[in-house]
Amino acid sequence: MKELKIEVPGKESKVLLHTCCAPCSSAIIECLLKHGITPVIYYCNPNIYPYEEYRIRKDECTRYAQSLGLEMVDADYDHEGWLQAIKGLEKEPERGNRCLKCFKLRLRLAAVYAHEHHLKVLTTTLASSRWKSLEQISEAGRFAVEPFDDVVFWEQNWRKGGLSERRIAIIKQYHFYNQQYCGCEFSMRHD
Repeated sequence: MKELKIEVPGKESKVLLHTCCAPCSSAIIECLLKHGITPVIYYCNPNIYPYEEYRIRKDECTRYAQSLGLEMVDADYDHEGWLQAIKGLEKEPERGNRCLKCFKLRLRLAAVYAHEHHLKVLTTTLASSRWKSLEQISEAGRFAVEPFDDVVFWEQNWRKGGLSERRIAIIKQYHFYNQQYCGCEFSMRHD
């Protein structure tokens, strides 16, 4: 299997990694560290519902970050604010306009944090999910950093280079909780 080629913008050695969950971030974090890049893990997921689900995912991210000695930033959980932001898009399908709006909101919050803490590169674990549109993620990332001259969005397809396979192995190794839906109540499966 061909290893993922890593070329961080500006040859930075520290990046802000917007993280949705431990399973999605695990292989990416391992890959970054292997290439001498230290991720600051930014957990910003006001979309996750219910709150208990949010806590489980956040706790798993925290556990993984601590096991590697990495900094993890916990953004505020503002589900009501998120609901207001996506109002009118509740019936959109997955990969529809609701997802794009959600990505833009979360990545803009990450870009603000990066700007305020002098982190020049932002990337996201959202680009590791086969259920998400890479085009939407790239669009949202470019939107997120637009107001900031000192932050760039690193558009990286985190599905390649054996990372998907490595993700499965790390989930088993750490016994991670592996969720069955994206996070918001509108993505939950109703059987």
